[in-house]
Amino acid sequence: MTSESRSPFPPFDAETAAQKVRGAEDGWNGRNPEKVALAYTVDSVWRNRAEFVEGREEIIKFLQRKWAKELDYRLIKELWAFEDNRIAVRFAYEWHDDSGQWYRAYGNENWEFAPSGLMKRRIASINDLPIAESDRKYHWPLGRRPDDHPGLSDLGL
Repeated sequence: MTSESRSPFPPFDAETAAQKVRGAEDGWNGRNPEKVALAYTVDSVWRNRAEFVEGREEIIKFLQRKWAKELDYRLIKELWAFEDNRIAVRFAYEWHDDSGQWYRAYGNENWEFAPSGLMKRRIASINDLPIAESDRKYHWPLGRRPDDHPGLSDLGL
């Protein structure tokens, strides 16, 4: 495996698709734009909400803006479906803005992978719901979600 590849590789089965989903969750929870961008092809194409992003440099800039705004970001992803080199994911993440208002963002992503195991296309639809701090469900320390922390289905999300 080189820096321009990332296992597991397509075609995916249930186990390898779930590994890809958890790997993506772990990466995003680390909030390191440069490291996260390495999971995508150099010419990866995204639609994130109404924003269109192309290539690793734009991905890095996008993630820098995102995590400067979405403070104390914690994410859970769950495998929805997979076939060949594609994976569908549902997710929810919690964050607050600089005024202290908390949000839970709900969304779905469609992923397409190159033979190298790097993601070449990411299409994300996301909705933000303001929540009270007391309604938060994600309380682990910043970083990787602990293995014993409930997932989306377990939390009723």
